[in-house]
Amino acid sequence: MSHINSSMTIRTFQKYIFSWWKLNKRDLPWRHTHDPYKIFISEIMLQQTQVERVIAKYHEFLSRFPRATILAQAPLSGVLIAWKGLGYNRRALFARKAAVEIVKQYDGVFPRNPTQLMKLPGIGVYTSKAICVFAYQMDLPLVDTNIRKIITHFFYNDVIQNEKEIEKKALELLPKGKSWEWHQALMDFGALELPSLVPKTARGKGKIPFKDTNRFIRGKIIDVLREGSFPENELLVILSDLTKRDEETLVKNLQSLIKEGLVSIRNGKYGLGT
Repeated sequence: MSHINSSMTIRTFQKYIFSWWKLNKRDLPWRHTHDPYKIFISEIMLQQTQVERVIAKYHEFLSRFPRATILAQAPLSGVLIAWKGLGYNRRALFARKAAVEIVKQYDGVFPRNPTQLMKLPGIGVYTSKAICVFAYQMDLPLVDTNIRKIITHFFYNDVIQNEKEIEKKALELLPKGKSWEWHQALMDFGALELPSLVPKTARGKGKIPFKDTNRFIRGKIIDVLREGSFPENELLVILSDLTKRDEETLVKNLQSLIKEGLVSIRNGKYGLGT
Protein backbone atom coordinates (compact mmCIF):
# COMPACT_ATOMS: atom_id res chain seq x y z
CA MET A 1 0.00 0.00 0.00
CA SER A 2 1.79 3.12 -1.22
CA HIS A 3 -0.80 5.77 -0.49
CA ILE A 4 -3.91 6.37 1.59
CA ASN A 5 -6.18 9.31 0.88
CA SER A 6 -8.03 11.45 3.38
CA SER A 7 -11.19 9.34 2.99
CA MET A 8 -9.51 6.32 4.52
CA THR A 9 -10.77 5.37 7.94
CA ILE A 10 -8.62 5.87 10.99
CA ARG A 11 -9.10 2.24 11.98
CA THR A 12 -7.80 1.03 8.60
CA PHE A 13 -4.75 3.26 8.86
CA GLN A 14 -3.99 2.02 12.39
CA LYS A 15 -4.28 -1.58 11.19
CA TYR A 16 -1.97 -0.83 8.26
CA ILE A 17 0.73 0.71 10.47
CA PHE A 18 0.55 -2.01 13.13
CA SER A 19 0.63 -4.78 10.49
CA TRP A 20 3.71 -3.25 8.91
CA TRP A 21 5.34 -2.82 12.33
CA LYS A 22 4.76 -6.44 13.30
CA LEU A 23 7.09 -7.45 10.46
CA ASN A 24 9.58 -4.59 10.63
CA LYS A 25 9.96 -3.40 14.23
CA ARG A 26 13.45 -2.42 15.43
CA ASP A 27 14.90 -3.75 18.67
CA LEU A 28 16.21 -0.60 20.36
CA PRO A 29 17.62 -0.57 23.92
CA TRP A 30 15.43 2.25 25.23
CA ARG A 31 12.38 0.19 24.29
CA HIS A 32 13.25 -2.27 27.06
CA THR A 33 12.62 0.21 29.87
CA HIS A 34 9.96 2.53 31.23
CA ASP A 35 12.45 4.33 33.48
CA PRO A 36 11.78 8.05 32.81
CA TYR A 37 15.45 8.95 33.35
CA LYS A 38 16.63 6.44 30.74
CA ILE A 39 13.89 7.54 28.35
CA PHE A 40 14.95 11.16 28.91
CA ILE A 41 18.59 10.35 28.11
CA SER A 42 17.63 8.47 24.94
CA GLU A 43 15.39 11.32 23.77
CA ILE A 44 18.10 13.94 24.35
CA MET A 45 20.65 11.80 22.50
CA LEU A 46 18.32 11.11 19.58
CA GLN A 47 17.83 14.82 18.85
CA GLN A 48 19.54 15.35 15.48
CA THR A 49 21.61 12.16 15.83
CA GLN A 50 21.19 8.87 13.99
CA VAL A 51 19.91 5.88 15.94
CA GLU A 52 22.97 3.76 15.16
CA ARG A 53 25.31 6.33 16.70
CA VAL A 54 23.14 6.68 19.79
CA ILE A 55 22.87 2.98 20.69
CA ALA A 56 26.49 2.48 21.81
CA LYS A 57 26.69 5.87 23.57
CA TYR A 58 23.38 5.25 25.34
CA HIS A 59 24.76 2.16 27.09
CA GLU A 60 28.09 3.82 27.82
CA PHE A 61 26.53 6.99 29.23
CA LEU A 62 24.09 5.13 31.47
CA SER A 63 26.84 2.90 32.81
CA ARG A 64 28.60 6.06 34.03
CA PHE A 65 25.48 7.99 35.05
CA PRO A 66 22.77 5.38 35.80
CA ARG A 67 20.51 7.75 37.74
CA ALA A 68 19.56 11.42 37.69
CA THR A 69 21.11 11.85 41.14
CA ILE A 70 24.50 10.64 39.86
CA LEU A 71 24.35 12.78 36.71
CA ALA A 72 23.42 15.83 38.81
CA GLN A 73 26.50 15.37 41.01
CA ALA A 74 28.93 14.80 38.12
CA PRO A 75 31.24 17.60 36.94
CA LEU A 76 30.23 18.97 33.55
CA SER A 77 33.70 18.14 32.21
CA GLY A 78 33.06 14.45 32.92
CA VAL A 79 29.65 14.60 31.28
CA LEU A 80 31.09 16.24 28.16
CA ILE A 81 33.82 13.60 27.95
CA ALA A 82 31.19 10.85 28.12
CA TRP A 83 29.19 12.69 25.43
CA LYS A 84 32.05 12.52 22.91
CA GLY A 85 30.94 11.27 19.51
CA LEU A 86 27.37 12.55 19.70
CA GLY A 87 27.90 16.20 18.78
CA TYR A 88 25.60 19.08 19.72
CA ASN A 89 27.36 19.29 23.09
CA ARG A 90 24.79 21.69 24.53
CA ARG A 91 22.53 18.67 24.90
CA ALA A 92 24.95 17.26 27.49
CA LEU A 93 24.87 20.57 29.34
CA PHE A 94 21.06 20.59 29.34
CA ALA A 95 20.86 16.94 30.39
CA ARG A 96 23.00 17.66 33.45
CA LYS A 97 21.09 20.88 34.26
CA ALA A 98 17.79 19.01 34.01
CA ALA A 99 19.10 16.28 36.31
CA VAL A 100 20.12 18.93 38.85
CA GLU A 101 16.59 20.38 38.79
CA ILE A 102 15.00 16.92 39.01
CA VAL A 103 16.98 16.27 42.18
CA LYS A 104 16.42 19.75 43.57
CA GLN A 105 12.71 20.09 42.85
CA TYR A 106 11.44 16.52 42.72
CA ASP A 107 13.85 14.49 44.88
CA GLY A 108 15.21 12.72 41.82
CA VAL A 109 11.80 11.54 40.56
CA PHE A 110 10.64 12.72 37.13
CA PRO A 111 7.22 14.42 37.21
CA ARG A 112 4.39 12.78 35.26
CA ASN A 113 3.09 16.09 33.93
CA PRO A 114 4.23 17.44 30.51
CA THR A 115 3.86 21.04 31.71
CA GLN A 116 6.17 20.43 34.67
CA LEU A 117 8.66 18.58 32.48
CA MET A 118 8.77 21.49 30.00
CA LYS A 119 10.02 23.77 32.76
CA LEU A 120 13.22 21.72 32.98
CA PRO A 121 16.32 22.82 31.01
CA GLY A 122 16.49 21.45 27.48
CA ILE A 123 13.05 19.80 27.58
CA GLY A 124 10.61 21.15 25.03
CA VAL A 125 7.08 20.17 24.02
CA TYR A 126 8.07 17.02 22.14
CA THR A 127 10.54 15.65 24.72
CA SER A 128 8.14 16.27 27.61
CA LYS A 129 5.41 14.32 25.82
CA ALA A 130 7.84 11.59 24.77
CA ILE A 131 8.79 10.97 28.40
CA CYS A 132 5.11 10.74 29.34
CA VAL A 133 4.34 8.38 26.45
CA PHE A 134 7.35 6.07 26.66
CA ALA A 135 7.86 6.08 30.43
CA TYR A 136 4.31 6.53 31.72
CA GLN A 137 2.43 5.21 28.65
CA MET A 138 0.08 8.19 28.54
CA ASP A 139 -2.29 8.69 25.62
CA LEU A 140 -0.68 11.81 24.18
CA PRO A 141 -0.02 12.51 20.48
CA LEU A 142 3.66 12.87 19.54
CA VAL A 143 4.61 14.74 16.38
CA ASP A 144 8.24 14.69 15.30
CA THR A 145 9.54 15.39 11.78
CA ASN A 146 8.84 11.89 10.46
CA ILE A 147 5.40 11.57 12.04
CA ARG A 148 4.48 14.92 10.53
CA LYS A 149 5.61 13.61 7.12
CA ILE A 150 3.60 10.40 7.55
CA ILE A 151 0.41 12.29 8.36
CA THR A 152 1.01 14.79 5.56
CA HIS A 153 1.63 12.01 3.04
CA PHE A 154 -1.27 9.72 3.88
CA PHE A 155 -3.95 12.24 4.75
CA TYR A 156 -3.06 15.47 2.91
CA ASN A 157 -1.53 14.25 -0.37
CA ASP A 158 1.89 15.58 0.68
CA VAL A 159 0.56 19.14 0.98
CA ILE A 160 2.16 20.86 3.98
CA GLN A 161 -0.28 21.67 6.81
CA ASN A 162 0.00 23.96 9.81
CA GLU A 163 1.03 22.55 13.18
CA LYS A 164 -2.46 22.80 14.66
CA GLU A 165 -3.97 20.69 11.88
CA ILE A 166 -1.25 18.02 12.17
CA GLU A 167 -1.63 17.86 15.96
CA LYS A 168 -5.39 17.48 15.56
CA LYS A 169 -4.98 14.62 13.10
CA ALA A 170 -2.30 12.96 15.29
CA LEU A 171 -4.74 12.95 18.20
CA GLU A 172 -7.49 11.46 16.02
CA LEU A 173 -5.16 8.68 14.86
CA LEU A 174 -3.95 7.74 18.35
CA PRO A 175 -5.34 4.33 19.41
CA LYS A 176 -6.38 4.72 23.03
CA GLY A 177 -4.41 2.57 25.44
CA LYS A 178 -1.72 1.81 22.84
CA SER A 179 0.21 5.07 22.75
CA TRP A 180 3.58 3.43 23.44
CA GLU A 181 3.22 0.85 20.66
CA TRP A 182 1.66 3.32 18.22
CA HIS A 183 4.45 5.84 18.40
CA GLN A 184 7.18 3.21 18.23
CA ALA A 185 5.47 1.83 15.12
CA LEU A 186 5.21 5.27 13.51
CA MET A 187 8.86 6.02 14.24
CA ASP A 188 10.00 2.76 12.67
CA PHE A 189 7.75 3.36 9.68
CA GLY A 190 9.09 6.88 9.32
CA ALA A 191 12.70 5.72 9.43
CA LEU A 192 12.45 2.58 7.28
CA GLU A 193 9.46 2.84 4.95
CA LEU A 194 8.57 6.49 4.49
CA PRO A 195 11.67 7.52 2.47
CA SER A 196 10.52 5.29 -0.40
CA LEU A 197 7.01 6.78 -0.34
CA VAL A 198 7.52 10.52 0.01
CA PRO A 199 8.37 12.43 -3.18
CA LYS A 200 12.02 13.35 -3.49
CA THR A 201 12.78 17.03 -2.96
CA ALA A 202 15.81 19.27 -3.26
CA ARG A 203 16.62 18.48 0.35
CA GLY A 204 20.04 19.73 1.31
CA LYS A 205 20.35 21.92 -1.76
CA GLY A 206 22.00 25.22 -0.97
CA LYS A 207 23.05 24.18 2.54
CA ILE A 208 26.35 25.43 3.93
CA PRO A 209 28.96 22.62 4.16
CA PHE A 210 29.32 21.44 7.76
CA LYS A 211 33.02 22.35 7.89
CA ASP A 212 32.10 25.96 7.15
CA THR A 213 29.78 26.28 10.15
CA ASN A 214 30.36 27.52 13.67
CA ARG A 215 29.05 24.18 14.92
CA PHE A 216 32.08 22.51 13.35
CA ILE A 217 34.40 24.94 15.15
CA ARG A 218 32.59 24.54 18.47
CA GLY A 219 32.80 20.77 18.18
CA LYS A 220 36.54 20.91 17.57
CA ILE A 221 37.03 23.18 20.58
CA ILE A 222 35.19 20.75 22.84
CA ASP A 223 37.09 17.79 21.35
CA VAL A 224 40.45 19.41 22.09
CA LEU A 225 39.47 20.40 25.62
CA ARG A 226 38.30 16.85 26.34
CA GLU A 227 41.99 15.97 26.20
CA GLY A 228 43.02 18.58 28.77
CA SER A 229 43.43 22.29 29.55
CA PHE A 230 45.48 24.73 27.47
CA PRO A 231 46.62 28.36 27.69
CA GLU A 232 44.95 30.57 25.08
CA ASN A 233 47.91 30.93 22.72
CA GLU A 234 48.54 27.17 22.64
CA LEU A 235 44.85 26.37 22.22
CA LEU A 236 44.48 28.83 19.33
CA VAL A 237 47.45 27.28 17.51
CA ILE A 238 45.92 23.80 17.84
CA LEU A 239 42.49 25.00 16.75
CA SER A 240 43.84 27.00 13.84
CA ASP A 241 45.55 23.88 12.53
CA LEU A 242 42.39 21.77 12.98
CA THR A 243 39.82 24.21 11.61
CA LYS A 244 41.84 26.47 9.27
CA ARG A 245 40.05 29.48 10.82
CA ASP A 246 41.45 32.87 11.80
CA GLU A 247 42.06 33.85 15.43
CA GLU A 248 39.11 36.25 15.59
CA THR A 249 36.65 33.53 14.59
CA LEU A 250 38.12 31.05 17.06
CA VAL A 251 38.05 33.54 19.94
CA LYS A 252 34.44 34.46 19.13
CA ASN A 253 33.41 30.80 19.34
CA LEU A 254 35.40 30.30 22.55
CA GLN A 255 33.63 33.26 24.15
CA SER A 256 30.27 31.84 23.07
CA LEU A 257 31.06 28.49 24.69
CA ILE A 258 32.22 30.23 27.89
CA LYS A 259 28.98 32.20 28.02
CA GLU A 260 26.98 28.98 27.71
CA GLY A 261 29.00 27.29 30.45
CA LEU A 262 30.54 24.61 28.23
CA VAL A 263 34.04 26.08 28.53
CA SER A 264 35.72 27.79 31.48
CA ILE A 265 39.02 29.53 32.25
CA ARG A 266 40.96 28.42 35.32
CA ASN A 267 44.45 29.52 36.24
CA GLY A 268 44.91 31.09 32.81
CA LYS A 269 43.95 27.90 30.97
CA TYR A 270 40.90 27.02 28.94
CA GLY A 271 39.13 23.80 29.92
CA LEU A 272 35.73 22.17 29.86
CA GLY A 273 33.07 23.81 32.01
CA THR A 274 32.87 22.77 35.62
